[in-house]
Amino acid sequence: MSEISVLIIEDDPLIASDIQGFLEDMDYSVFAIAHNAKAAFKALEKSKPDIALVDINLGNNMDGFIIAERLYNHYDVPFIYLTSYSSAQVLQQAKETHPMGYIVKPFDEADLFTSIEIAIANYARQHRPKRFTREIINQKLVVDLTPKEFEILVDMYDGKTNRQITEKHFLSLSTIKTHVQRIYDKLDCHTRSETIALIRTLLME
Repeated sequence: MSEISVLIIEDDPLIASDIQGFLEDMDYSVFAIAHNAKAAFKALEKSKPDIALVDINLGNNMDGFIIAERLYNHYDVPFIYLTSYSSAQVLQQAKETHPMGYIVKPFDEADLFTSIEIAIANYARQHRPKRFTREIINQKLVVDLTPKEFEILVDMYDGKTNRQITEKHFLSLSTIKTHVQRIYDKLDCHTRSETIALIRTLLME
């Protein structure tokens, strides 16, 4: 999995399927689909997505808020609310859980794409360590990332997709994928989420 992975938490199977279609059309990877809190936590115990889309009302209750609190406090996964609720009371409760976005249903593909891109970029900027340099990474991991590989690693950390990285560096998609795979090999990682988690842990030492 080399693209941004998204966890869908939505109790309506038809809506979840539509969201999955939107995401795949936009070159995102669907990490998992969970129809309730139990399924969401089960998926999160296995691995971590890059971002989650959370329906507030799951099965006639507000389990979305419970999931959101766990995403923020326990799993450190950014999330966007997808909900039909827009009242001041619900909005205030949502704000207290630190979401990276709030989309009111119904929404279209453009709304979803824009919200995800902004959320991932903002989250990455907020969490980028000040000591994130090529020299420190190479020294701590005893690896030899090239300058170009480090630039791409930073782009990955900032939430850019492979296609966005190609546009930034004026390189082909296949070349970027080759660089990404070399980064994975050197850091002994297999996914973006694993790579970002490694860097974040490394720089907190």
